[in-house]
Amino acid sequence: MLDMHSHILYGVDDGPTTKTESLHLIEQAVNAGVTDIIATSHAFHPQFHVQATTIREQIAELSTELQDRQIPLKLHTGQELRLKDVLTDKIAEGEALTLAGSRYVLIELPSNTVPAYTIPVIQQLLGMNLIPIIAHPERNKAIAEKPNRLYRLITNGALGQITAGSLAGHFGRAIQKTAMQLVEANLVHTYGSDVHNIKTRPALFNEGLDHLEKRKKHEVIDILLENNDRIIRNEFLIQLEPEEISDSKWWRVLK
Repeated sequence: MLDMHSHILYGVDDGPTTKTESLHLIEQAVNAGVTDIIATSHAFHPQFHVQATTIREQIAELSTELQDRQIPLKLHTGQELRLKDVLTDKIAEGEALTLAGSRYVLIELPSNTVPAYTIPVIQQLLGMNLIPIIAHPERNKAIAEKPNRLYRLITNGALGQITAGSLAGHFGRAIQKTAMQLVEANLVHTYGSDVHNIKTRPALFNEGLDHLEKRKKHEVIDILLENNDRIIRNEFLIQLEPEEISDSKWWRVLK
C-alpha cells in the first residue's frame, strides 16, 4: 500500500524534528502494511518552503538508513504545493516536484478559501500534461461550507485526496461528516495519512479505512488504494461520476 501524502522528512517543515522521529513514523507505517511513502513536504507555503534538492537529499539519506536496518519500505519524492497563481512557472522552472515523478501534483488550497485563480491554475496544469490532486479538501473551510466548490474543481479536471485522520474522526465530527459527504459524492480519488508526528498528527492509515469499512464503502476502499498505486505507476486514475451536492442535501447530512 502507498501513503501518497506525508510529512516524514525531519527538520524541514512542521513534521518530525529529528531523524529518529522520522524513522519511528516509517516503522509505524510498515506495521500498518504500508510499503511505499511519498514524502510531500510543504512548498511555497507562507511558513514553509522545502526545496526540491533538500527533499531528494534527505530521501537518499533515509533510504540508505532503511536499507541498513532492513526496513521494507520505499520512499518517493514529492511536495505539497501551496496554490499560487505562478505555480505553473515554478513547476516549469524545476522548483516544484510531482508525486513520485509522475504526472500528478499535490495542491494545497489556503485553509479558508478557494481562490478565484484556482480553476485557471488547474487548466494550466492540465495544459502541461499534469493532473492536480487537491489535498485534504474536507479541511478547507470554504469547501466545508459549500461542497460544490470542490465539485467545480473536479469537473474542471482536478482530483481529490481524502485524509485518513479526517475519516477516523481525529479532526472532529464535523470534518468527519464533510469527508464522508465528499466520498459519497465521488469527489475524492486518493488516500493519504498527512502524518506529521506520532502524538498530535498521527498517520491513522488503517483507522480511516476501518471507518469506510464500517460504512460499507468497500468499493471506495478498493478504488482509493488502487489509485494510490496508479500514481506510482504513472497511470490514469479510476474516476466515478462526480455528483453535485445541493445545499439542502448538505444541511440535512449535518443535522
